[in-house]
Amino acid sequence: MTTTSHGSRMAGDGRREANAATVLRTVLDHGPVARGAVARLSGLSPAAVSRQATDLTRLGLLRELPELAGGGGVGRPQIPVDLHIGATGGPVVGGVHLGVPSSTLGLVDLRGRVLARRTHPHDGIAPHDLPASVARALRGFLDEHTRGRPLLGVGAAVGGWVDPAEGVVVRHDAFGWRRRPLAAELTRGLGGHTVRLDNHARSIAQSEILFGRPAARRSLVHLFVGNVVDAAVGLAGIVHQGPGSAAGDVAHLPVPDSTVPCPCGRSGCLEATASNTALGLTAVRRGIVPEPDTFLVVDAAAAGDRRADRLLRERARAVGRAVALLLDVLNPDLVVVTEHASVLEPDYLEEIRGAAIDLSHVCDDPERIVSPHAGPATLPVAAGTVLLNSLFRRPLETVEELLSEGGEG
Repeated sequence: MTTTSHGSRMAGDGRREANAATVLRTVLDHGPVARGAVARLSGLSPAAVSRQATDLTRLGLLRELPELAGGGGVGRPQIPVDLHIGATGGPVVGGVHLGVPSSTLGLVDLRGRVLARRTHPHDGIAPHDLPASVARALRGFLDEHTRGRPLLGVGAAVGGWVDPAEGVVVRHDAFGWRRRPLAAELTRGLGGHTVRLDNHARSIAQSEILFGRPAARRSLVHLFVGNVVDAAVGLAGIVHQGPGSAAGDVAHLPVPDSTVPCPCGRSGCLEATASNTALGLTAVRRGIVPEPDTFLVVDAAAAGDRRADRLLRERARAVGRAVALLLDVLNPDLVVVTEHASVLEPDYLEEIRGAAIDLSHVCDDPERIVSPHAGPATLPVAAGTVLLNSLFRRPLETVEELLSEGGEG
């Protein structure tokens, strides 16, 4: 990370940065909104709001909307401001989620809305060669879809143990990666565009805090159930990382009543019981699908295959039993579950809720258990949020960093 100039500029200037973040976040929540209303909503002085709105407009993050200004009143009309979103030529962020079977590429605006997306299959690509392949695909995708809009940078999300400060995948068992410098590899492959990296469970949790339900800002637990199973915890708007950014490993959380053997030598571990890999193998063994592919199982259930539906409900109940444990230990305002079938079909979310409420000792409200706010667009939104989160927390400093590191914002 380049630190040549912003350190001296920011010395003694933390209030300015904090005020800019407050203005930007208030506009995210309430825009389009007049500057006077921003002052009332944020508690900042009108003068502070005016200064920061001017700076944020100059950086291209806000834009004025004179066409929405009220007329006919006494005094100068209040000109609303709003985020400068990609649809109006504002800055955009690339996003890539590296899953086991494929990567999801996306282009996201400042409101976390997906402007374009694409899937990049990993068929025939060795894990060692995957970063270069994904970078090539992402570079072509961004060249095609940015269409002259400023590209601030790229957020990347991946399962496993990720250290975002170093941009390193510390451990990813499915890929066989150990201390893989993924952010640097993707940056090189993208011709220098800044890439920020984080774990996908933390990324989705942060996207819920930034763009999702208000309760997420108080406290949430996010459980990701894919080929990799992991989790994230957020308190007061901050996603916990812990020493070495190792928080969130729930692969071996015990699932009540599960007897599925796990490679760790125990039985009933969450990943061995409920992962996409486990689901796919069970579906093949039961003759539901010809190959171990969770998406085929979901498609079969949607087409009316009762065996597929029964299997997905079994998994949903296992996930729900694990959710009950997380509820009892952490008692968050919200539990967000990213699990493919329940994201697409509310009946499977109800199975998760039912199993969780049956076992939880502290939660009797099923509405506290939800799917991600972005639905099928969850992965590209979360990937983009890896970069957008720092932008909303430190807008002035982050834009300067992105410019110095090679972004075009």
